[in-house]
Amino acid sequence: MTGSSGPVLRPAILMAVVALLVALSLIRASGDAGASPSKASIHHTCQVVAAVLANGPDPDVDPVGYALAQVLPLRRIITHDKPLKKSIERLSSAYERLYKDNGTDAAKTQVTAAAKSLNAYCPGAVS
Repeated sequence: MTGSSGPVLRPAILMAVVALLVALSLIRASGDAGASPSKASIHHTCQVVAAVLANGPDPDVDPVGYALAQVLPLRRIITHDKPLKKSIERLSSAYERLYKDNGTDAAKTQVTAAAKSLNAYCPGAVS
C-alpha cells in the first residue's frame, strides 16, 4: 500500500536518520578530542619519567654529564596531558642548558625550577 505520504515520509525519515548519525559522530569526535588523559595514564607517564631520571651518571658526582644523559630520554616520553608534557619538556631544556652552560648557577636555577614544576605532576620523580 502506497499512499501519498509514503514517498514523502521515507526521504524525511532517511534525512532524520542521517542527521542523527552525523550529530552523533560529531559529538563523539569532539568528546574524544577534548578528553583528558586518565589518572592511570598520567601515573604511568610519571613512572617513566622517574625511571628515565634514575639512569645515567650520578648527578652528585657529575651533574653536567647527568644532565646531558637526560635530555633525549625525556624528550622521547609521550603523554597526552599537555601540562605534564610541557613540564617534561621544560626539564629537558633546563638539563640541556645546564650541559651547554657547563653547570652555571643560572642553569642550575633553571633546572631547580623545572624540577619543582615536574614534581608537582609527578611527586618525587625528580629528586
